[in-house]
Amino acid sequence: MVQRETWATRTGFILAAVGSAVGLGNVWRFPYQVGEFGGAAFLVVYLLLIAVIGFPIMLVEFTVGRYTDRNPVGALKQIGRGPWKRIGWVFVVAGFVILSYYSVIAGWVLQYMAYGLQGNYAADGAAQFGSTVGGVTPVLTHAIFMAAVIAVVALGIRQGIELSVKLMVPAIIVLSVGLAVYAATLPGAGEAYAYYLSPDLGTITADWTEILPAAAGQAFFTLSLGMGVMITYASYLGEDRNLAKDGVIIVGLDTMIAFFMGLIAFPILLSGDVGAADIGTIGDGPGFIFIALSQAFANVPLGGLLGAVFFATVTVAALSSAISIMEVVVSYLIDEHGVDRVPATVGLGIAIFLVGVPVAYDASLSWLTVYDELANNILLILGALLLSIYIGWIKTDLGLEELSKGIRNLGAWGTYWIWALRIPVVVMLIVILGLNAVGAYEALSGIVG
Repeated sequence: MVQRETWATRTGFILAAVGSAVGLGNVWRFPYQVGEFGGAAFLVVYLLLIAVIGFPIMLVEFTVGRYTDRNPVGALKQIGRGPWKRIGWVFVVAGFVILSYYSVIAGWVLQYMAYGLQGNYAADGAAQFGSTVGGVTPVLTHAIFMAAVIAVVALGIRQGIELSVKLMVPAIIVLSVGLAVYAATLPGAGEAYAYYLSPDLGTITADWTEILPAAAGQAFFTLSLGMGVMITYASYLGEDRNLAKDGVIIVGLDTMIAFFMGLIAFPILLSGDVGAADIGTIGDGPGFIFIALSQAFANVPLGGLLGAVFFATVTVAALSSAISIMEVVVSYLIDEHGVDRVPATVGLGIAIFLVGVPVAYDASLSWLTVYDELANNILLILGALLLSIYIGWIKTDLGLEELSKGIRNLGAWGTYWIWALRIPVVVMLIVILGLNAVGAYEALSGIVG
């Protein structure tokens, strides 16, 4: 049996979890979904789902990971019975697929950071993005990013992941705050804040079938839920700490950074040639940050430098998140098959890179849609749903016992947590999974057709 590593400090664990949560989900997905689904209306639903669903499920993953000291597959083999033993594979497969295309998008970010350093953001953002995606160059930047991920994870928990996040997460916070302060000085800031911070509740009631699954998917993606990251990271905890307190800190920091990204993106957009009424028509993630936002950088003071700093922030955030996903699949080989860390990391890194090559080479983005719909919109929600049912209804004692460690008196909070899992979380996840399945079917049918 390979000797298992542990975090050196509590701060290391918290920053690693925050680093996992603070990734492309905050910068790539969050602003465009706010724009697509009614501005502040989406923000209200998102924050509600973070509190009601995201936080309780994070505690589930924490308790399972710390109790078993294993990766998702090994953890469910240890505590599961019958078919429940196989739940862990949902998490590992989701993480594997997500990282394969996540790395491709991060490679695009590297290219856009280079554009900024060269002062080369184009007035026609769509044309520049079209020339950026697809072909050999995105495959190369995909390889560069995956090589960085492999290098960090291969160094281990303390010397690789923990050391890197202690540098990266503070850097993300400092850069985000600095960019938000600069964005506040732009002429479009007032209109942007009105759009971003004044919810139209009528939008929520009218479009809830679209807003709800989008906000839920964002909550899961940004908190790294449903892909086994929090199970794996909690499995390296060497002491009985207050998981609820750590979870509040992690969720709070992640949400704060996501919020700041809105304070950055919308003033920059509205200081360019985009009006508040047009934000919802920009489209998905590539359309938002790689087309509309980069085009706006061409029209604001010091736009090249500002864009380079922005995309550098995105790069650091993407790396801190990607190493956590890689650790999930690497820990499986280490725990279950006794493979040494370096060959496990290199071998899986190459495999993930190869799975992502079709996404990198495809200029139409069809492969990206396929991967994202299946992994992010289906597998993440399915894994969280199954685990919530198992801990909430079947292994209740395990969850309560593990959560109570580090807490003097769990009391009514434990009852609240379990019943939150049993009713609102499970019901909401079933509804969201159904809506996502319909959306995925429509999206994939459009590609096939």
